Amino acid sequence: MHWADVVAEKLMQRGDEHVLATAITPSGPIHVGNLREVMTTEAIYRALKDRGAKAKLIFIADTFDPLRKVYPFLDKSYEKYVGMPLSSIPCPCGEHENYAEHFLQPFIEAMDELGIKPEIYKDHELYAQGFYKNAIKTALDNADKIRNILNEISGRNLPEGWMPFNVLCENCGRLTGEIKEYEYPSIKYECKCGWKNSVNINECMGKMPWRVEWPARWSLFGVTFEAFGKDHASPGGSWDTGKVIAKEVFNYEPPMPFVYEFIHLKGRGAMHGSTGLAIAASEVVKMVPAEVLRFLFMKYEPSRHIEFDASFGLLDLVDEYDEYERVYFGMQEARAGMKDVRRVYELSQPYGTKAKMPLQIPYRHLAVVAQIAKNFDEVIEIIQRRTELQKFDEERLRERYEKIKYWLKNYAPDAIKFEVLEKFEGEMDKRSIEFLERLKNKLETIEWDAEKIHSAIHETIKEYGISAKEGFEAIYKIIIGKKRGPRAGYFLQSLGKEFVLSRIHEVIQK
Repeated sequence: MHWADVVAEKLMQRGDEHVLATAITPSGPIHVGNLREVMTTEAIYRALKDRGAKAKLIFIADTFDPLRKVYPFLDKSYEKYVGMPLSSIPCPCGEHENYAEHFLQPFIEAMDELGIKPEIYKDHELYAQGFYKNAIKTALDNADKIRNILNEISGRNLPEGWMPFNVLCENCGRLTGEIKEYEYPSIKYECKCGWKNSVNINECMGKMPWRVEWPARWSLFGVTFEAFGKDHASPGGSWDTGKVIAKEVFNYEPPMPFVYEFIHLKGRGAMHGSTGLAIAASEVVKMVPAEVLRFLFMKYEPSRHIEFDASFGLLDLVDEYDEYERVYFGMQEARAGMKDVRRVYELSQPYGTKAKMPLQIPYRHLAVVAQIAKNFDEVIEIIQRRTELQKFDEERLRERYEKIKYWLKNYAPDAIKFEVLEKFEGEMDKRSIEFLERLKNKLETIEWDAEKIHSAIHETIKEYGISAKEGFEAIYKIIIGKKRGPRAGYFLQSLGKEFVLSRIHEVIQK
C-alpha cells in the first residue's frame, strides 16, 4: 500500500472529518524542498477523499513573521527592516504588495500548476481580523504554565514575567514590544527601541511566539493532521512543546504528526532558502513537467531524503516517470524495485489520469530536437519524421518543449548543449574527409532511420579502418564544432537527410 494510503487509513480510524494543515514562512525564495510538506499533505488529502472522508486542506502563509536578518540574497538596505513583519516590508522587486507576497505569489502559482488547491490563509490578515484574539487571551492567562512547559521540555530558561505575546511597536514597527504588566484587557509594554505605552490587548497588533501560535492554530482550525520537517521533531523541539501546550493550555488533542526528511541539492546538502542553497519551486516547475515533479515526491517515502539533481539527473527523472507511465498503461512489465506503480502514477497527476497513454518523446531526445529546431513548428516537423502526433500529444509536447528550453538555457550542463553550425568553416584532415565521403555514399542509399544511420556509421568506420573515436569526432565537428555530441543516429535523423548529406558534401568539396 502506498504511504499516503497507509496514513489515510490511520486517520480514518480517528473519524471521517479531517483538516490537514501546511504552512510556510515566505522570508525568502520558497524552494523545491518546501514542496515536500505541501505535496506530502496533499497526497494524504487525496487518499482521504478517495475513501469518502470529509477533508479540508489548508495552507497558512506565515506572513506576520519578522524578518530575522539580512539574507545573502537581499540588499544591505534591508537592515532597517529586521524585526518588522514580512507583510510590512517593501517588495524587493517593487511589483508585489509587500516582501512576503514577493516570495509567496510564485509559490502559490507553482502549487496551482501542480494541482494543489488548498484554502489559503495569510497570518498577518488573520491577526488583523482578530482570528487569534481568544487564543491570545488564553495564552496570556496561562503565561506561567506555558513558560514552565517551554523551560522543562525545551531546556530554555525563560525569566519570570515572560509573556507569550510580542507587541508590534507603534514607534518602530517591529515585533519587539515586551509586555511588562498585564491585567486583561490592559497591557503595558516596552520596546527595544525605547518606546513605552499602555494599550488594550484587543486593539493593539502583535504576535504569539511560534511555539505557542502553532498549537493555537490547531485548536482554532480544528487541525487533525500536520506534516513537518525533522527539525521540528527533534527532542525538545516545537512539536514536543506544542503537543503539551495544545492539551494543557488550549484543551485540544494534537493532530496526527508526520515527519518528513529534507530535500538535498545533489552534492551540496540540504536546501535552505535563507542561505541561497536552493532552487525555488517556481523555477523547478519551469523546467520539469508538473506530473514528473509530483512523481518525485510520490515515489519516495517521506522518511527518505531526496537528492534533487537539476543537471543530468533531471533527464533520468523524466525517463523514470515515463517508464512508470508505460507500466501503468500496460505497455511494459514492471521491473524489479518498482513499487505501487499504479498508485504512484495516479497521485502524480495534477488534474486526473488520462484515459489513454500519451505519446512519449524521450526527454533526452527532445533536448536534442529543441536545440536543432528554431521554434515549436520545427519541433513538430522533426518529430513527425518518426511518428504522427495527435492533438493531445501535441499539447503535451509543447509543454515539455517549453520546459526543456528553459532547462537548457538555465540549468543544463555544457556537455549536453550544442548549436548547429550554419556553415562549417574549419579544416579537416585528409583521413577524415575520405571517411566522410564513404559515409555519405552509404547514407544516400539507406532509409533515414536512427538505427540504420547508426549502423551505417559503424559499418563505414570498420570498412575504412578508422577508429570509432575519429569517425564520430569527424561527424560532430562538421555539424556542431565539437568533438562529442548527442547519440549520432537520432541526432542525424532529427537533422534530416538533406541537411546531413549537404553538410558532408560541402566539407568534402572544400
